[in-house]
Amino acid sequence: MNTPICDFVRKYADEKTLRLHMPGHKGNSALGLEHLDITEIKGADSLYTADGIIQESENNASAIFGCDTFYSTEGSSLCIRAMLYLVTLLAFERKQKPLIFASRNAHKTFLSSASLLDFDIEWFASDNDESYLSFSITADKLDSVLKNAIQKPTAVYVTSPDYLGNTLDIKGIAEVCHKYGVLLLVDNAHGAYLHFLEDSKHPISLGADMCCDSAHKTLPVLTGGAYLHISKNAPMLFLEQAKNALSLFGSTSPSYLILQSLDLANKYLADGYREKLSSFAVKIKSICDKLEKHGYELSGNEILKITVKTKKYGYTGIDLAEILRTKNIECEFSDPDYVVFMLTPEMNDSCLKVLEDAMLSIPRKDEIKSKPPVQRLPKKILSVREATFSPKETLDVKDCIGRVLAFSEVGCPPAVPIIISGEEIDENALECFTYYGIENCIVVKQ
Repeated sequence: MNTPICDFVRKYADEKTLRLHMPGHKGNSALGLEHLDITEIKGADSLYTADGIIQESENNASAIFGCDTFYSTEGSSLCIRAMLYLVTLLAFERKQKPLIFASRNAHKTFLSSASLLDFDIEWFASDNDESYLSFSITADKLDSVLKNAIQKPTAVYVTSPDYLGNTLDIKGIAEVCHKYGVLLLVDNAHGAYLHFLEDSKHPISLGADMCCDSAHKTLPVLTGGAYLHISKNAPMLFLEQAKNALSLFGSTSPSYLILQSLDLANKYLADGYREKLSSFAVKIKSICDKLEKHGYELSGNEILKITVKTKKYGYTGIDLAEILRTKNIECEFSDPDYVVFMLTPEMNDSCLKVLEDAMLSIPRKDEIKSKPPVQRLPKKILSVREATFSPKETLDVKDCIGRVLAFSEVGCPPAVPIIISGEEIDENALECFTYYGIENCIVVKQ
């Protein structure tokens, strides 16, 4: 497979052209890659009006994924905003107020999109999930929800895989959505590789109408590289307005380094990646078997994550992550209950052996019996938009009972809020904040 963006940039760099254009480094090295960092010069195409090398590269990606695929150099966050704009646009075209049914473990970008686009949200109630980062909904439960809904949503929005490595029955969920004339959007940020399993588990393959992939999370792509995927069965409006949707929220200065990375990924994915992924999955399964035999409790069903429920082994996730740091290992995420490792085929056998040996060398201790608080749906006082644009103040969490959350200030990872802007902070929310170490809240000013 060709790499038109990379070929153009390398040719330009080799020609030693006098660069009387941006960026300001003029191709001179400090990091060592400035000569490949360009802007929209003649021949370089333009991301949001692509008709040259970028369009050619996106067409290559589309052929690989079997759908209409567009690049983002601003991660899945840009793709999520674009997806939700397209759904809002469709609702307006249908002369409807946009309504989205969503799972509570949505990334904070979903909420910033609600603030900007002002669509209505109805949250699914959770069933026995052990963490606010996970949300289990079955096709049968969704069928019941949609059947009994007073107003059918424009779309259902779910996160799969989630941060703890759990995946949903996207095929069944998509079938239910389409039964009721509802679209399915999937935050697949952690699952770009799913298309390349022996039987594709990618949301588009399973019936989703749109999804985002953070290529940089699981593929050899620079941070910020992502895909917006649109199904061939989705409303034509989505394809027609996709570039406009991305440009509405995206920078007018997309990174050509990230574009080259996405361009090269096409060749990588087309040239033996399926076999490499299959072989690597066997190695991860072997490590998981050894960890479980040693006494660790594992969670999730995503093949490129190892998620350890640490308390059974006698540690909080935070403590176990600190122990691993002393062994020169940095995990993806940790909290009081979990530690998460993200692995990819770019890791060689010696890397896997380091992880395995480190985990097996940690002595087991008495089980920690404490459990996370059960989270209940708070009372909605304001819309997300109303709360976000209200006057605000920051208070200690203990002083927030009865106040309305104005802004979900959560870092990444995991970038998933415990309660949502516009909801009332009650005793249950305070218990959750305390458990997860949140000390302050931004609330609507009285």
